[in-house]
Amino acid sequence: MSALICGSFAYDTIMVFRDLFRRHILPDQVHILNVSFQVPEMRREFGGCAGNIAYNLRLLGGDPLPLGTVGKDFGPYAEWMDRCGISRKHVKVIEETYTAQAFITTDMEDNQITAFHPGAMNHSHAARVSDAGGITIGTVSPDGREGMLQHAREFAEAGTPFIFDPGQGLILFDGDELKTFVRQARWVTVNDYEAQLLRERTQRSIEELARDCEAIVVTLGAKGSQVYTDGEVIEVPAATPRSVKDPTGCGDAYRAGLLYGLMQGLDWPTTGRIASLMGALKVEHYGTQNHRFTRPEFDARFKESFGYAL
Repeated sequence: MSALICGSFAYDTIMVFRDLFRRHILPDQVHILNVSFQVPEMRREFGGCAGNIAYNLRLLGGDPLPLGTVGKDFGPYAEWMDRCGISRKHVKVIEETYTAQAFITTDMEDNQITAFHPGAMNHSHAARVSDAGGITIGTVSPDGREGMLQHAREFAEAGTPFIFDPGQGLILFDGDELKTFVRQARWVTVNDYEAQLLRERTQRSIEELARDCEAIVVTLGAKGSQVYTDGEVIEVPAATPRSVKDPTGCGDAYRAGLLYGLMQGLDWPTTGRIASLMGALKVEHYGTQNHRFTRPEFDARFKESFGYAL
């Protein structure tokens, strides 16, 4: 079974400023702001929702087919995908652009200044779901607005079940568009903040929206997650990480776990626990694609976390 994962690819350049922004940004001078921060620590990570979800699903033994648009600078990311055994069949290069990238500077109080260049992400509609064959399940994750609309429509027209995972892209759509996404999707997943925004924009409760699809999954961070399905709410406990280093990408790891459970036909309590453990394993490492495990290691950690074997 293959999963077509529609979403973004991005480079994340992360820099650490060994001081405090507030010591260098004068409140009464922001109208003539001109500051420079020396950042002796810097790392470049492979990211983007499609790339992150595909990486995590591959770790679990799934067959991810990420679909998205990238730029002329995608070479190093392409080599990484090849080393990880992840297909690039549906990754489309837009030669006149750069791959989407975020430049993030963090100070010693964990404040961040981020500049994001969408680049090739704005051309996401150039990669088409209809060009992919042999797909049994899909996702529509944060990407360019037109691409997300198109990919959801193509999945629905093909009768392919998919997860609508709007993430930070939720703000791109109005209430009617979001209600259409929910009706087109088989499943929806959001975090607690996104769930509130979804309620406000659609003027419908999560329980009401869940009637238009098979399930809505709401993640609650360290409090676990909730699955709204068949008129009930299934409470899923969180897995406890052994250390907390970097939450970036935990949501994508969680969604890979959801995909895996759905592809295997597992029940919601088990699927949710697989997803929770994926998030915990990610948070124990810096970056979004630097954690690794074997399947026996994952199975042992699952039993340790939840008291029963997969």
